Amino acid sequence: MEFDGRVAVVTGAATGIGQATATMLATRGARVAVVDVNEVDGAATVSNIRTHGGRASFYQADVSAWREVEAAIARARHELGPVDLLVSSAGIQRYGDALTTSDALWDEVMDVNLRGAWHAARACLPDMRHRGGAIVNVASVQGLASQRNVLAYTVSKHGVIGLTRSMAMDFAGENIRVNAVCPGTVDTPMLHRAASLNPKPEAVVDACRAMHPIGRIATPTEVAEVIAFLAHERASFVTGAVWTVDGGLLTLIGGTPRVAEA
Repeated sequence: MEFDGRVAVVTGAATGIGQATATMLATRGARVAVVDVNEVDGAATVSNIRTHGGRASFYQADVSAWREVEAAIARARHELGPVDLLVSSAGIQRYGDALTTSDALWDEVMDVNLRGAWHAARACLPDMRHRGGAIVNVASVQGLASQRNVLAYTVSKHGVIGLTRSMAMDFAGENIRVNAVCPGTVDTPMLHRAASLNPKPEAVVDACRAMHPIGRIATPTEVAEVIAFLAHERASFVTGAVWTVDGGLLTLIGGTPRVAEA
């Protein structure tokens, strides 16, 4: 029960990495605020946590809307107690390059992926300033590199890393640690929604598996394990760090050079 007595807020906790993280933190003793715009899946996540003996409550909020986030965290604070841990996992994926990305699409992605992480931190940091705490932002390998045709997503995730490093420096003196994880491809609803845009969805998933030197894609729980470590005192000297959880994806140099025979 390594998080016993701690209050954790997890955004984007209705599905995917956020759901796995909320479940893991609750299993390990935390009282978890499950924050998501998706009421149906968010409530189901809470129900599953409670069925297995954990403590969690659902708070509906669109992370792109400051007033909704502020109100949700205020309710969580009243019901669960002051916030010790924040995991910002809410995110969306959209497609387009510098010519095909519309203003509306750009704003949508930035508002959820980047502004949403800032909103969550703004709402939770006041509690942490008097007691210490930890924030883990879920970025992406596309916060460190890029694929084609994902302009807004890539820029937003680069921004999340900048947000992480800036907050880490601003609040290090108050015993608040801020780190980021950069997952590679993970078996989440986001992946399968993206794959469904192709006439052969399974071929997209197979290609994602093949991209990773480890030979497969991650499970949400594998990413949640790294998040849980960074949120715990075991990582007490880790702040401003960016951890790749990518099966070796960013280590690989593309192409196969021809080697002359001896």
